Amino acid sequence: MYGTNNFVLPYGIKASADYFRIALSKLQSCDVFDESDKMNNGPVLGHEEDVGRRTTFRLFYPESIFSDPTHNDPNTTAVLIVFKTQDLRWLLEVMIGRNINTNGFWKKPALNLIYKRHQIRVLDPYITREAAYQLLRFPRMFPKDQKPKHPTTGIIAITLAFHICSEVHLAGFKYTFYNPNGPLHYYGNATMSLMNKNAYHNVTAEQLFLKSIIEKNMVINLTQD
Repeated sequence: MYGTNNFVLPYGIKASADYFRIALSKLQSCDVFDESDKMNNGPVLGHEEDVGRRTTFRLFYPESIFSDPTHNDPNTTAVLIVFKTQDLRWLLEVMIGRNINTNGFWKKPALNLIYKRHQIRVLDPYITREAAYQLLRFPRMFPKDQKPKHPTTGIIAITLAFHICSEVHLAGFKYTFYNPNGPLHYYGNATMSLMNKNAYHNVTAEQLFLKSIIEKNMVINLTQD
């Protein structure tokens, strides 16, 4: 419907359709909202005052998903962002309890799932493609001497929210480039210098996009200046 068959991963299913078909067949549901509807690896536990107590959707990839059961939330729907065929292979292996092949990942992926099968979804690559090409205006092709740029999980989450929410509020979307030692997240010890070194993201383009949607009142910005 959205031309997803015309693009290869990470923004389509061309040449990977069989992998998607098998992975989706193992999921209990593919609906956006689970019948019992009562993002990355940002923890909620211990940070409730800042981030609240509820996470309806958590976007993840194999290298970022929680494996510590203390972070389990039975009301969360975990949405896999597929960037490579290994991600789909990982999903199959981790769901059926097979030994995980960790080759092809930039970081060791999770070796177990704390979520039940009915909580798992696979994000349509169209959402990521829209974030990259329509919202961030990334080029379709990059020079051979440059690494291709991809949207961050946060921008992908905003794109998904535009499709399923009537109103979108943003919190925490601010990069303090002037302070390389400043915190990157509200958790952990990562600093802004790590994002500045990331060759796969264009944080300048993302900041311009965020500034634009805030100024146009497309979202409500909760982040303090």
